[in-house]
Amino acid sequence: MQYTQLGNSDLNVSRICFGCWQLSPAFWGDVPLEPWEQALNSAIDLGVNFIDTANAYGNGYAEESLGNYFAKSGTRDKFVLATKFYWIIQEDGRHPNTTYDSILEECDKSLKRLQTDRIDLYQVHAFDPLTRPDQVAAALKRLQDEGKVRYFGVSNLNAEQMRMYAKHIDIVSLQPQYSLLNRNVEQGELPYCLSENIGVIPYSPLARGILTGKYARDHKFTDTRKDNPLFSGEAFHRILDAMDELTPIAADLNLTVAQLAIRWNLTHPAITAPIVGIKSPDHIEGIVAAAEDVLPIELWHTIAAIVQTAKSEALAMNG
Repeated sequence: MQYTQLGNSDLNVSRICFGCWQLSPAFWGDVPLEPWEQALNSAIDLGVNFIDTANAYGNGYAEESLGNYFAKSGTRDKFVLATKFYWIIQEDGRHPNTTYDSILEECDKSLKRLQTDRIDLYQVHAFDPLTRPDQVAAALKRLQDEGKVRYFGVSNLNAEQMRMYAKHIDIVSLQPQYSLLNRNVEQGELPYCLSENIGVIPYSPLARGILTGKYARDHKFTDTRKDNPLFSGEAFHRILDAMDELTPIAADLNLTVAQLAIRWNLTHPAITAPIVGIKSPDHIEGIVAAAEDVLPIELWHTIAAIVQTAKSEALAMNG
């Protein structure tokens, strides 16, 4: 496994990040915990030392599950631990709140669920227009002074919003959505991060699984993906056509299509470590080879063009 520094921090992270969004039953249904815990063991064996979760995943369930794993296995110190704040979880639902007092309270709740005394990377999950960035920064500075948080990162923010925060506190990472099917951050956010030495840890690098090449044409999604226009009908088939085009390219590199999609992601100079949702040992074992190298520039563009053409045609079919 290759490692790199996360932005301008001293956090040395693996180039694959173990994601925990899959422990959100409302989005993905129930995920068995035993194979998930086995996957964490495999991640350690394979050298993956970076893990990302959030208080919002399963309304605390993901953090609790990870904390229980740490307590049973004694492996907390094997990981650079990242989590997020933004959502306030209540019995009747949830809403954003990034005020000073709320951040302090939510951090303590996350620490308790995670059964740890510190969070290595504490990220604001989204931009809250009702809270001044200097107030957020003041809360994070206090948490850093108390030793509860080491570094601050942002998720789902655009470049201008990052500039607002950066006036008040050091940002070491951005967590955006970035994949062959969603390249929106290439024009603004990725160049900004490169210029400011901010690490980038993209989520959904496999576009919620469609870039794995594992789905048959008659597959029917029953989770939230069923509402995505690219996951049904002729549009879905057109994306699968592109996966078929990528299969021999991947094979020439001794990769699977999923590994190729992750390597494509990692080839961008701004990317630190894509976050991959892992449910079982074979998932993590099947993805780490992607981080062994990067793609030639011409091939990177060839792959991007294949998928972009398919996406444009697929969206037109649903239009």
